[in-house]
Amino acid sequence: MSKKIITSGLYCALGTAAYIALVALLMSNANNIFGKMPGVMAFIPFLLLFVVSAAITGSLVLGKPLMMYIDGSRKEAVKLFLTTISWLIVLLVIFLTILVIK
Repeated sequence: MSKKIITSGLYCALGTAAYIALVALLMSNANNIFGKMPGVMAFIPFLLLFVVSAAITGSLVLGKPLMMYIDGSRKEAVKLFLTTISWLIVLLVIFLTILVIK
């Protein structure tokens, strides 16, 4: 596997992790920022954020591999996708290890 695919996968995974961290920070401070929202008004922004997050993380993980696949670089596209997923698993293990140690 080429070094370019490995680093591209790492960058996509880091971008995804950074976005997830920002959303987690927003969600953990939502009451302080927005105050308590009554009834349905609490669910609408949450669900909209969920849909937008799925689109953003989907594009970070699948965007480049899909473009490569469409352009004819099928093997490299699959390798990049699997590399990105592998890096995400590595980041997950790191974060879980930190949580267990604390």
